[in-house]
Amino acid sequence: MGKVIRFILTILFPYPIIRTIDCFVCHCEHPKGAWQSHKKRQDCFVSLAMTFLIAGFCLSFSIVVWNAHASDNIKVLIVNDTYPKIPAKNEKIEKLGSMRGDLLVMGSRYTGNIDVWKGEGGIYLINELPIEDYVKDVVVAEVGSNWDMEALKAQAVISRTYAVYQKKINGDSIYHIVSSVLNQVYKGNNPNVRVAYAVAETSGEILTFDNRAIEAFYHSTCGGKTENPEDVFGKSYPYLKSVESNCEISPYSTWEKRIEITEIEKALNLSGIKEISIKSYTSTKRVKQLDIINNSGIITINATDLRKALGWSRLPSTNFSVTRDGDSMIFKGKGYGHGVGLCQWGALQMAREGKNYKEILSFFYPGTIIQLYESR
Repeated sequence: MGKVIRFILTILFPYPIIRTIDCFVCHCEHPKGAWQSHKKRQDCFVSLAMTFLIAGFCLSFSIVVWNAHASDNIKVLIVNDTYPKIPAKNEKIEKLGSMRGDLLVMGSRYTGNIDVWKGEGGIYLINELPIEDYVKDVVVAEVGSNWDMEALKAQAVISRTYAVYQKKINGDSIYHIVSSVLNQVYKGNNPNVRVAYAVAETSGEILTFDNRAIEAFYHSTCGGKTENPEDVFGKSYPYLKSVESNCEISPYSTWEKRIEITEIEKALNLSGIKEISIKSYTSTKRVKQLDIINNSGIITINATDLRKALGWSRLPSTNFSVTRDGDSMIFKGKGYGHGVGLCQWGALQMAREGKNYKEILSFFYPGTIIQLYESR
């Protein structure tokens, strides 16, 4: 028995501690009375006590270290075609289990820890991983790896800032952030040397205002001018102001969409639409409200609600004009996304013009300061 105990302890503890354990367990291997042959019985008990104190310290230290690493992790709710739903606010959910390692979902490889939850809406997968690893994968998914290095660094800082902010406000939830455009795009592990370098060069850096992480909104293409947040989110921010940005290199600099009226009716749960006209604009000349004329009269809706109903890619932005052509509505517009904060293609243009990532961030988020998130 003593040999078995010693073998197990050899794996768990260093050699000096094993000698002390030997002193305690050797009586199991000797005839009755051999225990008394030790000259300093009291010393054995003292050593034994010290052993367990050290063991307890080692265990406590391991827990502290694990928690320290966990504090740098982020929990991401995987949202895709396979798992499209997000838990409702008061939805009853239960944890089915956890797994570590690699998980392949719809061609995307997720590493780290995966928690599996079941609720009224179905199965939910939550991927927990270090924030810095998460940032690498977000940058790849959001802008790709072939962009200019300063643009990649700028994206790394705002993706990290956005993640830290979301983790702070959702700390008590089973997840901190969603893997889709509802927050920022994350498609699992996609290692890339250039992106890894950009993330490493900005390691731990976030944008702050009044010594706190900002809500770092960003979007693909502004169409020439970014939007004021109050016209999209109904709230103003001191570090988010409309600025002019050249993003003509974007494939969404201008666009045109033909959408059948029946598709719009289905999206809005309306019938008999005869005409759609613009009722009002935001301060940056984006569409704010639309009047929809149907058999019941005139219905006024927000342009952002129309985008959400049709799909973000179906109607790329609210910077458009609209006319009817037969059974369809023709939308001609500029830009992609809500238009608030950093314009990704505008940031790329600035990088190509020689601006560094700090200058890019200062332009789109005036008044902010770069700090390390460990100390926030």
